[in-house]
Amino acid sequence: MSGPQHWTAPDSAVSSRPPAGGSGEGAPEHPAPPGAVGNAAGGAVSAGSGGAEPVWPPEGEIPFRPLGVAELLDGSITCIRRNPRPVLGLSVLITAIVQLLNSLGGYLVLSDAAQEELTPEPLMRTLGAQATLGALGMLMSAYGTLVLAGLLGPVVARTLVDRPVTLRQVWRDVRPAFGRLLVTAAVVLAIALLAAALPLLPFVALLATGGPAAVGVLAALAGFPVAIALMIWLYVLLVPALPAVVMERLTVAGALRRAWWLSRGRWWRSWGTLLLALIITVFMGFLALRLPFLVAQLILFGEDTTGGALLGSLAVDTLGRIVSWSLIIPFDAGVIALLYADRRMRREGFDLELHTRAPDGLDPADLSAWRPVEFPAAPAAPGYPPPVAPAAPFPPQPPQPEVRP
Repeated sequence: MSGPQHWTAPDSAVSSRPPAGGSGEGAPEHPAPPGAVGNAAGGAVSAGSGGAEPVWPPEGEIPFRPLGVAELLDGSITCIRRNPRPVLGLSVLITAIVQLLNSLGGYLVLSDAAQEELTPEPLMRTLGAQATLGALGMLMSAYGTLVLAGLLGPVVARTLVDRPVTLRQVWRDVRPAFGRLLVTAAVVLAIALLAAALPLLPFVALLATGGPAAVGVLAALAGFPVAIALMIWLYVLLVPALPAVVMERLTVAGALRRAWWLSRGRWWRSWGTLLLALIITVFMGFLALRLPFLVAQLILFGEDTTGGALLGSLAVDTLGRIVSWSLIIPFDAGVIALLYADRRMRREGFDLELHTRAPDGLDPADLSAWRPVEFPAAPAAPGYPPPVAPAAPFPPQPPQPEVRP
């Protein structure tokens, strides 16, 4: 035997193929809808119509079913490849704003010594201002990634059903919820940072009051791991709120509650997926794309941090950050948007819900299909008597004496 054979509809040229997810945790948690068999393009066709009528909704390169970890990462790349203009256009816009504000903030807020540290000198004169700039840059980049994850929600939704996407369509879908998207991204970051700050309060209090050094060290050793764990835990739980606020037209509080409900029970899987995406983002963004610009800075300007050399070095550094992060941040944001769709399918059976809906008059690319449907409770049928309580069981019988022959 060469392996398991997959069933094919009789008298049909359409062949069936196994799902790409395989078995294990990444496989779908529920079977395909009854009466449908796979086609060669990865979609589904109705078995009752001779294998010619497609089952709604149509599927593109990304399978419309629960996705494995590798499929989530590959699906984000597929979204960028299928829709380069809207995805990269939004990414360049957000990254340019974030990086320009980061460079401008270093010039206007910090001291002259900090401004000199914006250039990649081999030996930094001080570390405090540079660390402050680095923390602010990471925070602003994280905010931009969260905003982009919400903006890519409509792109992912249309790519899943094999529909083209334009920048005008994305803005038309996002515009009603754009203000709430900005607020939701800020709230998610604020909650994660405040949770991280709480375990560090004893250490900060001891540091400010000049307490015993040994107690301060113990407070730091106990506080920092707890702070990092709380920050990561809440971030992973709440990150699906960004696509949800756009796709489902929710309020900020409603999107946070929705993300909490979708993420329960699958935290470790979500954390592993986001961690892999972050590693790829940092590796590709810094080593593969940012490093050439840093080398160009050292060659062109060296250690000269005066006059035009400082401005030129800062311009090259800002350009390098814009180019590198514009190309790599859509990958991280796309994984977040796909993770939201995957949680909807696993938690609510969203893919089966769309398969069972009547396709007449409903465009699969319409974002209203992603809003939860609340079915009214069925009224009681008139004319039927109320249920009767079951009859009492038979009373226990006394034991009979055993008769031996």
